Amino acid sequence: MSAAQPSSEPSLRRYLEHPRGGPTVLRIVLGTQLRRLREAAGITREAAGDHIRASHAKISRLELGRVGCKERDVADLLTLYDVTDAEARAGFLTLARRTSTPGWWHQYSDVLPSWFETHIGLEEAASVIRTYEVQFVPGLLQTADYARAVSRLGHPGAGPEETEQRVRLRLERQKLLTVKDAPRFWAVVDEACLRRPLGGAEVMAEQLRHLLTVAQLPNVTLQIAPFALGGLAAAGGPITILRFLEPDLPDIVYLEQLTSALYLDKRDDVDHYLAVMDRLSAQAESPRESLAALDRLLGQYS
Repeated sequence: MSAAQPSSEPSLRRYLEHPRGGPTVLRIVLGTQLRRLREAAGITREAAGDHIRASHAKISRLELGRVGCKERDVADLLTLYDVTDAEARAGFLTLARRTSTPGWWHQYSDVLPSWFETHIGLEEAASVIRTYEVQFVPGLLQTADYARAVSRLGHPGAGPEETEQRVRLRLERQKLLTVKDAPRFWAVVDEACLRRPLGGAEVMAEQLRHLLTVAQLPNVTLQIAPFALGGLAAAGGPITILRFLEPDLPDIVYLEQLTSALYLDKRDDVDHYLAVMDRLSAQAESPRESLAALDRLLGQYS
């Protein structure tokens, strides 16, 4: 067994015994461990790719957790990296098999773009989720009727069943906030999200009441960025930052676009967005002031 392997075993064991986040996270963990083994062995991506009859680009995608991998390829890489211990190899191969197991969200694949599937997997494993929204109430805090209005706006050509499928997916995601060891969810919501009567006054009144309720959860922090602030530090679209307890999972910035998304994990990028989020939180109303603002807004819709 290579010298690098002992430090890898505890992390693998944690994920084998207590999987969280589904195949998305498992791919990242496996890729990170394989990268460490390759680097410890002094082997290039090109050489690793040649060994499994693949390009160095495939090795890069594998190490970043962006693609699944065959057990045979993992076994061949372990041999190349001089990992000979039978128990250690078995752990890696078990993890490789589990990266192909569909997550709960697979049942919604007909309405779930691949770029958002990654986000759901990361969301499941996060210990802290921080988000800033400029147009809509955050998805994890939406009511069914509000989510339905958002879906119809974004997919005007969709039929009723497709719309309902998207709503069911959104509500299923929200269970994350009330499970055991739920992540801390910290949202800064622009006042525009709450002033825009998406779905009509009745839908918005229900949505505001729901925000007042969910903000009482011990793991949920809700702040409103009022119009009175003028310009905001984000100066653009929505931002989500996912943080993890596991050392194999780097902090990730998620930037959703119209038909795709960006996932940033380079330290400089993450630090920049964390600083932006910190400024937003400092500028926004406090959680207590935000609840009072929600009460006032509710009076306008009721």
